[in-house]
Amino acid sequence: MKNLLFLSILLLSIGISATAQSKIKVACVGNSITQGPGRDNPDSYPLQMQKILGDKYDVKNFGVSGRTLLKKGDYPFWNEPQFEETKSFAPDILVIKLGTNDSKPQNWKFKAEFTADFIEMIETFKKSMPKTGKVYICLPVPVFQGNFDINGDVILNEMRPMLLEIAKKTKSEIIDLYTPLLDKSPLLPDGIHPNKEGLGIMAAEVAKAIK
Repeated sequence: MKNLLFLSILLLSIGISATAQSKIKVACVGNSITQGPGRDNPDSYPLQMQKILGDKYDVKNFGVSGRTLLKKGDYPFWNEPQFEETKSFAPDILVIKLGTNDSKPQNWKFKAEFTADFIEMIETFKKSMPKTGKVYICLPVPVFQGNFDINGDVILNEMRPMLLEIAKKTKSEIIDLYTPLLDKSPLLPDGIHPNKEGLGIMAAEVAKAIK
């Protein structure tokens, strides 16, 4: 009887473990717009997206406020613990939303290195992903006010074409987060950061692309 009980518990444990392992892991890399009110805050776009996607997915928020894609930027994402945590997570799906802080003058002076740095980041993360893994590059949300030295013209007219080219070179997919928020400036109270509703729109767009 004891052996039967032990076997039942063992099989149940194996079943639970297999279920957990079978979840599709989604890593969301980015700056303050990804981090939102907090990496563990349910209002952040990754955790709102978790609700949309459901139990088959395991979504993690690796956003860090103020960070750049550029290695020579003032606060590179490369130097953060979340960079290594993303690799350790070994995601099946990687969503990158970086670039907004790169548009600042002190960072964009290194724009000639933006494409190479972005490609290197993608290739670095791919090494920890399964061969069937997918990478998504987000076009940044609109900038309605030039707060924090962020330059909306740079993002739209200079960075956007680069992101489209980077996606082609790395065989990544583009998620347009610019257009869905273009006529919704009240949802970005400071002109840069979406509020809960704006983050919800982002979550829905990313979830739609992933599905």
